[in-house]
Amino acid sequence: MSDLYDIPIHTLQGEPSSLAPYKGKALLLVNVASRCGLTPQYTGLQKLQDTYGDKGFSVLGFPCNQFLEQEPGTADEIAEFCSVNYGVTFPLFEKIEVNGPGRHHLYDELTAVADGDGTAGDIQWNFEKFLVSPEGEIVARFRPGVEPEDPGLVGAVEEALPSGS
Repeated sequence: MSDLYDIPIHTLQGEPSSLAPYKGKALLLVNVASRCGLTPQYTGLQKLQDTYGDKGFSVLGFPCNQFLEQEPGTADEIAEFCSVNYGVTFPLFEKIEVNGPGRHHLYDELTAVADGDGTAGDIQWNFEKFLVSPEGEIVARFRPGVEPEDPGLVGAVEEALPSGS
């Protein structure tokens, strides 16, 4: 496996970046979409960000248009939608592919990890969530139907927070 922190990614604005600035934090990586039945999960994701953001945690959103083209917008449209409709303050990255031959390398690493039922492999739908420890280890995978407020997800986030937070 690659070091997640070293995988090149671009910000939503197209600037070269990586996960390196988030080293030492617990992270929840989520493939997001603006026109999906699960889009209201942005509310719960933002609540997690508000609750744990100052304790060494961040949600990171990765827009994806692979599921029924439910994220068709430009970077500016995505940013505006998330801000205006859901008050999103957590970082959003470039629109990427999470499955198939064009899958982003970050998601090559993430999809190798099994969910709670022991199933690894392709992303099932928008809003699949991966919890990464402050040391960069992928510690949990939550399928799209698991809401951000789910007690199991919240407990896993709390457990993953850096010690002393």
